[in-house]
Amino acid sequence: MYLFLVLNFHTLWMTLSTAMQHGHYDVCKMQTMSDDGLIWEYMACQPESVDMTQYLKVKIEPPNSTCGDPPEPFCAMGNPYMCNNECDASTRELAHPPELMFDFEGRNPSTFWQSITWKHYPSPLQINITLSWNKTIELTNNIAITFESGRPEKMILEKSLDYGRTWQPYQFYAADCLDAFRMEPKSVKDLSHNTVLDIICTEEYSTGYAAHAKTISFEIKDRFAIFAGPRLHNMASLYSQLDTTKNLRDFFTVTDLRIRLLKPATGATFVDERNLGRYFYAISDVKIHGRCKCNLHANTCNFINTRLSCECEHNTTGQDCERCKKNFQGQAWSPGSYLTIPKGTANICVASIPSTVQDKKKKQPITAVFPKLAHSTVPPAQVSSHKRGRRSSIHTVPRSHCVLNHHTVLTDFISSIYNLYHFLFLLPKTYITLINRAVCIIVKMSNHLHLDHETTRRYFDGNGEVSKVLKSLHI
Repeated sequence: MYLFLVLNFHTLWMTLSTAMQHGHYDVCKMQTMSDDGLIWEYMACQPESVDMTQYLKVKIEPPNSTCGDPPEPFCAMGNPYMCNNECDASTRELAHPPELMFDFEGRNPSTFWQSITWKHYPSPLQINITLSWNKTIELTNNIAITFESGRPEKMILEKSLDYGRTWQPYQFYAADCLDAFRMEPKSVKDLSHNTVLDIICTEEYSTGYAAHAKTISFEIKDRFAIFAGPRLHNMASLYSQLDTTKNLRDFFTVTDLRIRLLKPATGATFVDERNLGRYFYAISDVKIHGRCKCNLHANTCNFINTRLSCECEHNTTGQDCERCKKNFQGQAWSPGSYLTIPKGTANICVASIPSTVQDKKKKQPITAVFPKLAHSTVPPAQVSSHKRGRRSSIHTVPRSHCVLNHHTVLTDFISSIYNLYHFLFLLPKTYITLINRAVCIIVKMSNHLHLDHETTRRYFDGNGEVSKVLKSLHI
């Protein structure tokens, strides 16, 4: 019998562990059965990760930085001395507009945006490419920029969180970081838990033209791996960090990105002034994967009238589900929580309570409602996840009621017992009865002794029937 219980517990633990590692938060709510009938169970949720380039708007600055107006010659990519190519905006086959950075790649020859040449040397050839979503998005994969020309010798990737009003650097790129930005060169692999938010300069992507080395990356996944492991197997750790560290969430959140091209590839220590048609920027592809930021209150993001907007659940509203609906402001709005993993906590907006009802409720004793634990075949993963102190709903499980008059004492502590030992649902009925008994003893103790929080904890730890009950469970 004991071996059977151990094997069952091991199987349950492996199932829970797998779910914890791969929680996707793709469901906002589901109907479940309780003793009151069908009820809604709410969970944290978020849209799936998609290619975000299909929703962006691109802006090139200065406006006359794209080649072809007027037409101009330029040198071949692989042979800088073969300069009989032409860029002409009025001819479709010879035009290289910004949209070609985001079209389907796979055709041969590839399509690309191209800048004017460095014909005004020694004035710098500096161009900004701004990508805007008019919506807050969360990055989920590496940003990859593929150059058809040589990769720039100097470049900055910047981000905005306020729709382009202010900008901050994301990463610096240079052939020589000390010379270009007075920064020591680093790699993202040099970062740690404590330095993951550091802005670095890297020399990995700033070599001259090469057929096998065209891409510049901003490594999102390598930063995720600092918390989740090299193969991102421990996503529970990453979600926990995202949930508790606002700066980390904000680091992967943007409304706009800006690519600042500061110096084209020269392939040498000097610029050949007799052949300036060989110096320009050309980008064939930009990949940006992410999701709409919906504050864990939506699993769908709609693109309507050229605008992204979350399809909010949990009685929330707004483009990012950033506030409670009217008549659902019974408590302050809060984003959903990744915890407890894998289903999270919805933090739904609750209905507003009229002041007359609130006054009446203040005069009534507070009833703490706890589930009566019973032998159940429902997996623990189906148990509702709620903040401590809220009513818990469990499938097909009746409830017992304990009146808690001195409600400021141990309410959180009692709720935490259920959260901590929810895996006991599959244990024999004797164990379940003991847990129920322990909870009611704690309630009675707080009602009749009126002890403060610290004194009650000492009472609980030092003696009493509760301690004996929990010790019998080897806790």
